[in-house]
Amino acid sequence: MKIKLYYLGIIAMSLLQWNLTVAQNSKKWALLNGNRIEWKVKQGENHEDHIEMAGLQSAAVVYYGVREGRLLLDKKIVFPMLRTVPNNTHASLTVPFQDTKSLLIKVDGVAVDEYPRRFVLDGKLAVYSTTNSALEVQRTLFPSVDKPVLIERVKLVNTGNKPLRIDLINKYSKFLSDPVKSVYGQYVVQALVRDSLVPNLEPKQSYLFDIVYEGKKISTPVYQYSPSYELQKREDFVKSLADDLMLETPNDTINTAFAFAKIRATESIYDTKGGLMHGPGGLSYYAAIWANDQAEYANPFFPFLGNRNGNESAINSFRHFAHFMNSDYKPIPSSIVAEGDSYWNGAKDRGDMAMIAYGASRYALALGKKDIAVELWPLIHWCFEYLERQKTSEGVYRSDSDELEGRAPAGKINLSTNSIAYGAFQSAADLAHELGKEDLSLQYRRQAEELRHSIVRYFGADVQGYSTYRYYDGNTILRAWICLPMTMGITERSAGTVDALLSKYLWTNNGILTQSGDKVFWDRATLYAFKGFFMTGATERALPYFKYYSSMRLLGDHVPYPVEAWPEGGQRHLSAESALYCRVITEGLFHIVPTGFRKFSISPSLPKEWKYMRLRRIKAFDRVFDIEVSRKGKQEFLIVKQQDGQLIQKPILSQQAISITLN
Repeated sequence: MKIKLYYLGIIAMSLLQWNLTVAQNSKKWALLNGNRIEWKVKQGENHEDHIEMAGLQSAAVVYYGVREGRLLLDKKIVFPMLRTVPNNTHASLTVPFQDTKSLLIKVDGVAVDEYPRRFVLDGKLAVYSTTNSALEVQRTLFPSVDKPVLIERVKLVNTGNKPLRIDLINKYSKFLSDPVKSVYGQYVVQALVRDSLVPNLEPKQSYLFDIVYEGKKISTPVYQYSPSYELQKREDFVKSLADDLMLETPNDTINTAFAFAKIRATESIYDTKGGLMHGPGGLSYYAAIWANDQAEYANPFFPFLGNRNGNESAINSFRHFAHFMNSDYKPIPSSIVAEGDSYWNGAKDRGDMAMIAYGASRYALALGKKDIAVELWPLIHWCFEYLERQKTSEGVYRSDSDELEGRAPAGKINLSTNSIAYGAFQSAADLAHELGKEDLSLQYRRQAEELRHSIVRYFGADVQGYSTYRYYDGNTILRAWICLPMTMGITERSAGTVDALLSKYLWTNNGILTQSGDKVFWDRATLYAFKGFFMTGATERALPYFKYYSSMRLLGDHVPYPVEAWPEGGQRHLSAESALYCRVITEGLFHIVPTGFRKFSISPSLPKEWKYMRLRRIKAFDRVFDIEVSRKGKQEFLIVKQQDGQLIQKPILSQQAISITLN
């Protein structure tokens, strides 16, 4: 057995070295100061990518790159509150704008071809191009923070030594929706070219104008947009995210990936008639919420960042789920869509009640506001009552499916639902204690311990040579979600699980496969696995993989955020995956676990190659504080700096959690 594990270790290290080589060779982007990245286009280089950006009233997927030397810049703009018929999950009005049918720029009567030289991402997309003339073109694209528009700022620069005659011809056609297929009457989507009367450009002179891509009800009055003002608001929004929950480590790539992930996790919030709704995006999922993406993945993150819209969207999502509580204990729908007017439950119970109970308990503790916790408690309690009605004689809980919704087998009793339920019981026990419900606190803690033993007994198995978990009864191949017990604090079989997840059966250069023998990957599973690795102390083993993953997602061929999946969706930049990336840091590397309104446990895993790691301006527990982990000699230390300047200093002992209570 030792010989087998030795050779498996050699294979794993060989795979890692190959992955690191791939990451180094495929780096297309480079880091710039100020949480920016840049792609300098090489001679003869062709490459295309896409990025999603969003504000409260609109979202856009921008397709950009170089095709045969020329600029590609197409857009698909989504207006989540302009609903279409049938008004279901996918009923957000979406309109494409192709650059080949867009604004025509002429210099001295000749159409301009743009040849990109560099691209920059920093919460906006900037493109710098030369042309077939002395004109240079700089384009900057960004969504409005709170209006239904995407704005493209265009700067023309005469780099030559003689005047240029510039003509702008707007070739965009106005889109009018079919009133019969529009929930709120006819819609109009158009590209408005502002300040398009360009004077002759003298040598070294520049001229700035804007294209405003707008969507509205045809009955809505004309609005006078100020692109400069909208740009400042977008930059202020991005800066506000950069200034809170700041990660500082010796690894600039991870620091920057974390900063970018905060943007994507937070921008995808829509101001619907049903209140603020955090939506995944991806040209499909807007003005709607899900029990996994929102309740389980994103909501527990928002108190740490402290963004007002993020926290309001989290509270609002739980209020929507609570509307579906019922005395018959029929399941709450997996998703509430169409601004709250409808719902989706096509996969029946995916373990949604476990997801909601877990997310709501974690969120209430981390937010640190008793009035919100009191409001959320009936929902949490109802979810546990529902779960008890699904309990089997083996002491585990059945569900119809899991969050993959039938894309891979899950049986009638799966590991995901039960692992998340365990985490929910743990956090709910702490929350009940804070609310003075001691009997329930003891009950939930007892149920958590019983479930833990049942999970290990029912799911524990040797699978493909690894001492790990089977995903369901009859499962004989390794699955990505075997990582979930580790992320909830179940450490039994963790050594074999780490080996399995990093084995040739599951680990690939795109992260962890859904199941052995498949080609499908979902970043959410990879991110949960990283969190579990760090939580269980496998930091030295996992860090090279996490560095590789972070570099690939931030600086590789498809940037700058974690993705949903492949091949499904073509690696869309869904929002909640970015929240999961942030939680790899907060709950994985730092291993922060909320245990009270002002209280948390922390068991940080400082990598040996780092001398420090810090999180500054954490806004959880209704406080603002910093955490620093450092090493002096062989001893590691924890310093918590509170809002009033008071310091809490503790030595860190290996794998021993420290309890911190804030003033």
